[in-house]
Formats: sequence, structure tokens, C-alpha cells
Amino acid sequence: MEGRKIRRFDKEFKISAVKMITETGHSVAEVARSLDITANVLYIWKKKYSGEGAKAFVGTGQLTELSALRKQLREVTMERDILKKAVGIFSKEGQNGSDL
Repeated sequence: MEGRKIRRFDKEFKISAVKMITETGHSVAEVARSLDITANVLYIWKKKYSGEGAKAFVGTGQLTELSALRKQLREVTMERDILKKAVGIFSKEGQNGSDL
């Protein structure tokens, strides 16, 4: 048995697919067939969109922003750790220098 490839769809694609059903009157089966997705997935998207509207799907912009914030957090954490070590080194040197 061959494994299925996981496909990911962006927010705009999902909303467009749902609107093809709700606004144009096409059936779920027709839209699913034309977009090469399963009807079950389309039913899930439709239910989620009807409950939450445009906020239903995480957009790529939000994911990109989240990734950027995580990257920035890692960098700031690393900078903080370096500064802590530097303060420790310089404070030891200051103590040793006063003993001379």
C-alpha cells in the first residue's frame, strides 16, 4: 500500500473552495472533484468557515509572523546568555585586578 502525500492548502484556497459551494450553488462533490480534494475535507472546511468566518483558517501570513517571532526570540535569548557570560568574566577580571 502506497502512502498518501500530505498536501497543505493556504487560507485563500480553503475560503475560495467553501465559497464555490456557498455562493455559486455547486455541490460539495462537484467542487471536491474539480479541486482534486476529498469531499470530507471540503465538508470540514465548510463547517469551520460557517462557524468562524474568515478567522477559521490560519493564514500563511500568521505562520510566517510566528516563525519570525520565534527566530527573534532565539536570537535575543542567545544574546542575553552571551551578555550574562561576559558580565561574569569581566566581574572576575575586575576582582582579580584589584588584588594586584
